[in-house]
Amino acid sequence: MEDIRNIKQRFEIIGNDPKLNRAIEKAVQVAPTDFTVLISGESGVGKEIFPRIIHSYSTRKHEQYIAVNCGGIPEGTIDSELFGHEKGSFTGALSDRKGYFEVSNGGTIFLDEIGELPLSTQAKLLRVLETGEFIRVGSSKVQKTNVRVIAATNVDLPVAVKNGKFREDLYYRINTIPISIPPLRERKEDISLLFRKFAADFAEKYRMPPVRLTEDAVQVLETYRWPGNVRELKNITEQISILEQERSVDALTLKGYLPAQNNSLPALTSTPENDHSFANEREILYKILFDMKKDMNDLKHLVYDIMQKDHVAPEAAPPTSIVLRNLYETPQSEFLAPQAPKSFSAEKENHIEDTEAVIEESLSLEEKEKEMIIKALEKNHGKRKLAAQDLGISERTLYRKLKEYDIDN
Repeated sequence: MEDIRNIKQRFEIIGNDPKLNRAIEKAVQVAPTDFTVLISGESGVGKEIFPRIIHSYSTRKHEQYIAVNCGGIPEGTIDSELFGHEKGSFTGALSDRKGYFEVSNGGTIFLDEIGELPLSTQAKLLRVLETGEFIRVGSSKVQKTNVRVIAATNVDLPVAVKNGKFREDLYYRINTIPISIPPLRERKEDISLLFRKFAADFAEKYRMPPVRLTEDAVQVLETYRWPGNVRELKNITEQISILEQERSVDALTLKGYLPAQNNSLPALTSTPENDHSFANEREILYKILFDMKKDMNDLKHLVYDIMQKDHVAPEAAPPTSIVLRNLYETPQSEFLAPQAPKSFSAEKENHIEDTEAVIEESLSLEEKEKEMIIKALEKNHGKRKLAAQDLGISERTLYRKLKEYDIDN
């Protein structure tokens, strides 16, 4: 196998990261075969270089190589672009047209952003990969092609499969040989090398001295997360090369070109289970209320136990609200310093009589909830969906409550 340094020089790849080197090695190793390759990586990492490496070291290197941006072609014309069309097959089809799979017969086709393909087109692509057959738009004639397919994506295809946006059989078909390109933030030692390379290129292009970074600016460069990866780094290097009068760039100047990043807040992620966010938020709030009720009941039990230890009769005890207020108004120092237990005052003029037992009150809350559920079911003639809507909870929560309270509707 050709030395990896020669490959980097030939395709202008900058960096010595082990993950990057491994990706290059895999591309060269798989090139002589006809395996379908899936290249994954974030936007801007340079995925488009690897299909050219594979094609250049394959037996098809003297044949046609075509790169197709699937995300840049409208859904209504993607089939025509890939498989061709017959004259008069749709408005504007003034003549027959060959598609990319027909033009690149014997060569290599690179399908960039394959995750953007419509499901109907995915089915046709799967047929090409399985049998080498395709049909032009507006035709009934089956044609054959011998094409090496290399695909790339910046989306998580397994998640897209789970969400029904990508065919599972197509995913396993194109993922024969996976190659993953690391993001720039995982190649910290390569960032300054790339900056120097881009600065030298722009200096030659615009006929000016190259910009250089001070040590503190290099640290800023390496700690930035680079969401746009190599593409973003190149754009910022070009801006600095053109706009800065001074050729030495310090950290403060560099920060002026970097977008502000706020990493103090947790990231919000979306999963298939919480797509119906509004309904779930209401259910979460409902659960919090029940948890609060449980905490209140536990606190009431604690107060009741204290009363029993101090031999305070229930009819002489202050209501729960007064006990809680006293707990909240007690200075923190009194909790920290050991003190003798205090009994509640038994004078009737100093409290409002509360004849209901603490434990009985907690049970009555559950009975009220059970009663409300039964009334909602009776009102809606046993239809759980409508009853759940009246109660302001999800049908799943209502089902759980039916089992909890052993309610048969």
